[in-house]
Amino acid sequence: MAPPPDQGDQTAVVLTTALVTFITGYLFGVFTSRGYLISPALSDEREHNLRDPVESDESDIDEDDSLLDHAPNWANGELADRRQGLRVEKRDDKAAAKVDEHSNEECKLVLVVRTDLGMTKGKIAAQCSHATLACFKALARAAPDSPQRRTLARWERNGQAKIAVQVKGQDEMLELRRKARAAGIPAEVIQDAGRTQIEAGSMTVLGVGPAPKSLVDQVTGHLKLL
Repeated sequence: MAPPPDQGDQTAVVLTTALVTFITGYLFGVFTSRGYLISPALSDEREHNLRDPVESDESDIDEDDSLLDHAPNWANGELADRRQGLRVEKRDDKAAAKVDEHSNEECKLVLVVRTDLGMTKGKIAAQCSHATLACFKALARAAPDSPQRRTLARWERNGQAKIAVQVKGQDEMLELRRKARAAGIPAEVIQDAGRTQIEAGSMTVLGVGPAPKSLVDQVTGHLKLL
């Protein structure tokens, strides 16, 4: 009868088996991640997907343009904004202080979009985003204890309400901006760079607010929803 295996031999076999299993699994993972163990068809499909991601049907950026070519210059400072048409007129700070009288009222931002330019949905969304940021920056520049900053904080705290409405021309848009600023409401116009769909310098969207609802409605309440 053969003698029973030595305890040390059994331990060596277990350790060797575990080590071989670990190395095999590690190498399998490395080769799989690098595509060596994937069929040529699957490998080609993966490479194609990486090179050609799916794009939205509403994309309006030309292939030859940078993703930011159509956007205003968002560098800090009023000079950079003025070059892009964000601050064409000075705001009446005394009128702006009147907005603080409605300190208990919910605030909202209205985005007035020109429909006569023929912008696509994607283009409108981009221009509305620019207008939202322009209005935010206009209020954020004010002193920390100013009525403008208190209005901005209240708008942020209560959900940042935004409404999109429509106008049919530039003259109507500029008249709305004049009325808003006369009432002490932030009003910022976005001018497009003209690299995609519309002529350079076209005024696309007017942002009115954020400001108390009752004041904003006095300026834009008669407009139709977009």
